[in-house]
Amino acid sequence: MLKLLLFIPLFTYTYANMEALYLKNACNSCHGMYGEGMGVSPRIQGIPKGVLLRRLKDLQQGKTRSAFGAVMISFAKALDENQTSEMAEYLSNLQTRVNDDRYDIEYEPAGDGGS
Repeated sequence: MLKLLLFIPLFTYTYANMEALYLKNACNSCHGMYGEGMGVSPRIQGIPKGVLLRRLKDLQQGKTRSAFGAVMISFAKALDENQTSEMAEYLSNLQTRVNDDRYDIEYEPAGDGGS
């Protein structure tokens, strides 16, 4: 039981760090707040950690599968070995939160041209 209690704060700290790093590096601007993918940017939420880890390591070596992926090389290279593993773990556990208002935008009737 004591081991479980010690693990929870460590996981929370790591999760919070990876969430902050995800937002700081503006990953959400292309991949979405929850890695759900936007436009040509692929969904990265919930993909198995091993797949994500291999993909991040490929990017760190300059390997990409598309021209759009070239921008990811510099982001991946900025991660150290520990962060790479933690980011893969974070993304593999990432889920869209249904009752989250991050995407809710309120418009005033006069402000949107009445459309």
